[in-house]
This record gives sequence, C-alpha cells and structure tokens, in this order.
Amino acid sequence: MLETSQRLLSLLALLQTRPAWTGAELAERLEVTTRTVRNDIDRLRELGYPVDAARGPSGHYRLGIGAKLPPLLLDDEEAVAVAVGLRTGAGVVGMAESSLRALTKLQQVLPHRLQRQVNAINDAMSKGPDNTRSNIDPPEIDTVVLSTIAACIRDEHYLRFEYAVPERDSLYKAGSSTTQDLPILVEPYRLVSWHGYWHLVARDEAGEWHTYRADWMSLRMATGRKYRPRPMRDDEYADFVLRDVASAGWKVHARITVYAPAQEVVSRIHAAVGIVESVDEETSVLVTGADSYELIAVYVGMLGLDFRVDGPPGLVAHLETVGERYLKAIGVLTETVSATRPSVRRGRRRGPG
Repeated sequence: MLETSQRLLSLLALLQTRPAWTGAELAERLEVTTRTVRNDIDRLRELGYPVDAARGPSGHYRLGIGAKLPPLLLDDEEAVAVAVGLRTGAGVVGMAESSLRALTKLQQVLPHRLQRQVNAINDAMSKGPDNTRSNIDPPEIDTVVLSTIAACIRDEHYLRFEYAVPERDSLYKAGSSTTQDLPILVEPYRLVSWHGYWHLVARDEAGEWHTYRADWMSLRMATGRKYRPRPMRDDEYADFVLRDVASAGWKVHARITVYAPAQEVVSRIHAAVGIVESVDEETSVLVTGADSYELIAVYVGMLGLDFRVDGPPGLVAHLETVGERYLKAIGVLTETVSATRPSVRRGRRRGPG
C-alpha cells in the first residue's frame, strides 16, 4: 500500500485523467477501501484542491474549479509534449513572454533525462512563418519521434527510417521527398515546425538536401554512427523548407505569368507563397501552390499586379467565378458578364494591352 503522501498524489493524478470517478473505482486503483478514499478526498480539500462529490446511484468524485492550481502530474511523453508546445507558443504574438516563463518553470523541475530531450528539440528546431495557414488540419506527431530525431541532430548521428506518403494525406505532399521502399539513411540537421507540420531538413547519402515530413517517418534502429556535419546557415533551414513545399508540396500547383519584373514580384510575396522566375525585364512567372484553388486566388489577387492564368482548368474556372462575384458586387449584371466571358478569355491569352 502507498504511503499517505504518495497516495494523495496518485489520487490527484487519477482525478486529472478523466472527468469523474466513483469511489469504488478509485479504491480499486489505489488498492484501498472506499472509506480511505473519502478521507483522502477530505485531505485534498483541506490542502485547497476542490473536489466535488455527487451522491446517489450515479455518485462520483470530480476535480472542481478553484483558486489553487493543482500540481500537474505528467508522464515523460506528456512533459516533453508540453515543453515543445510552449517552445512553439513562444512565437505567437501576445504569448511569447508567458510561454517562455512557463517553459522556464517546467524545465526547472524536469528530470535530467527529460531536460536533455527537451533541450535537444529546442536546439534542433526552427519555425516557419505564422501568416500562411491553410484550412487543412495538421497531423498528430509522436513526441518520441521528435525526441529521437532531435537527439540524432544533437549527437551528430546518422538517422535511418522508412518513408511512406499515405494516399489520404495527398493534400500536403512531402516536398522534395517521396515514398521509398528501402530504409533511408540521412545526416539530420534541423527540425522545422510550420503550422503543426514537422519537417526534417537532412542530407542524403549523395550529399543532396531534402525535406522529410516527420509524421511519415518510421524510425529504424539507431545507427550510433557519427557524421561530419556540413550544415546550412541557421537562418536558411526554414527558408529551404518553405521553398521546397512551395514548389512541390501542395495539392494544387500553378505557373502564373505576372506582368512585372521578377524583383518586383519577389518584394511582394513571402517565400512560402512560391518561387519567381524571370522571363524578361517586364515579365516573370510565379510558381506557386496551395491546398485549394481559393488560396491561390487569394495569393495572386494580393499581388496588386496584372497577371495571366492559363491553368490548371480548376483554377481558371474559380477565377472566373470570383471575377463574376466581384463584378456583381459593384452592380454589373451576371448576363453582361456571361456575354463578355469569351473576350475575357481571349484577353487572358494575349496579356495586357
């Protein structure tokens, strides 16, 4: 049987794991009598932790809401997940200072083995921009995977894994990396977090740089082999991921002719939006992508420059729909728009003028 102080902590931990417990359930889990459970509940209340009790056939105990914050009893994976979440939250406007304070407090009480894991992730991590969110929910990611990758980055050890792109996740492809049947061996350098997606930037065996989605990696046995690091500059990793995803990492891709110099277009977009190719002194091509035609339409509409779109057909159709909607908003009749649609298409092929 647990000592009283240990039992109180165990009881508090149980009350935190689900909304309600019967006295018999708590007694069974703690290996005590229901009377002991009642006494322990009273002790928790005396210490300032409100525990609500409901009587009757469906009676139960529930941790209530009170003035004192109870100690959070986290397992190893939960502690690492909270620390990583706080580190990511430090980049959110309005939360930076409070997130860093909470992270500092948590790191002070973490056991050494978990401090090494959290520090490895913090040191190996970069963040992408916060202004390019799409309407696609980010995937779940195993903190053990992140911790293992971060440890390999910290120790400069080769990382070996299998890589598979699930069909159901084709909305957000893997950038420069595709499904491979054989295990991949890489030199890992940086984890980049971008709106819930975790990307590993690494060199393959040929020395080429690639990005890999962490949630599509199945880690193999640790190699324990050190590599001779040949890193990028610290400020280049996030940009590399953004360029890689912009050119090959979305459901929809388009090449949009913009009637402006490449330098002018580059000055108006974020690297996450796409890559700009120069055609001549007055024309360039924006290579861009997104999870939907709607997002691409937003991107090009915000350029404030004349442009031409030849495809894909779905994007052309969506721009026509949006164009009609805007013209209708200023009083232009739908019939007039429909009548002029062929000339609009001809103008698109010719370009301005």
